[in-house]
Amino acid sequence: MSRLETRKAVIGYGDQPIVRGVDVHVPDGRITAIVGPNGCGKSTLLRALVRLLTPMEGSVVLDGEDIHRIPTKNVAQMIGLLPQAPIAPAGITVKELVARGRTPHQKLLRPWSDSDETAVLSALHSTNLTPLQEAVVDELSGGQRQRAWIAMALAQDTPLMLLDEPTTYLDISHQYEVLDLLHRLNERQSRTIVMVVHDLDQAARYAHHVIAMRDGEVAAAGAPEDVFTEKIVSEVFDIDARVFPDPVTGTPIVVPSGGPGHTQ
Repeated sequence: MSRLETRKAVIGYGDQPIVRGVDVHVPDGRITAIVGPNGCGKSTLLRALVRLLTPMEGSVVLDGEDIHRIPTKNVAQMIGLLPQAPIAPAGITVKELVARGRTPHQKLLRPWSDSDETAVLSALHSTNLTPLQEAVVDELSGGQRQRAWIAMALAQDTPLMLLDEPTTYLDISHQYEVLDLLHRLNERQSRTIVMVVHDLDQAARYAHHVIAMRDGEVAAAGAPEDVFTEKIVSEVFDIDARVFPDPVTGTPIVVPSGGPGHTQ
């Protein structure tokens, strides 16, 4: 089942296509990872899925309807977006930032409601930020700051969450902190999550569905074990690699063949 998909979508900027005629299906209630080399169209595809870009040809479809025919406010109530490296206003507290996620639910002349407050407190609790709700966002660690942005997306209370490289600029412990959080949100709340990821092993470990892109096209899509094969990794990333099962999770680990100690 797919609530969000593209149909023969050509997507780009100005008159320059970046993504060329792709059919992408986002499985409902699952985590989807979009992977591929730099410049392959990952973020461009994500921006189209959240209606920030209009396809030059083809369409993006949400619940069976062209997403560009759905009112903007309705789309914002269904899809939350965490862009790459967002910047918080100076001096804003965690709770104030999270409260901004309620904007799509506000109505003219309607005051802040109990349901708004409940959504914000729930988002803070889900991201373990309740003790830090009065802290200034700029003073948080990288992992805490990223959790605050995810909490804002949670407060938006959308069934779909799209994240563009949510672990960028984070150290390894904070990367797994954020990915573990996304896993819990999917598992406990059945949130459909789509994320652009650079680390193939992290994509294999956390995603149920993987979309591998190259040169603006979908090179492969499916379960991690079907996408992360030596043949597909070679074709998509131009590297020779071996693929082994993770000793902890059993999911694929991609190990490049070259490097120190490698002999021809």
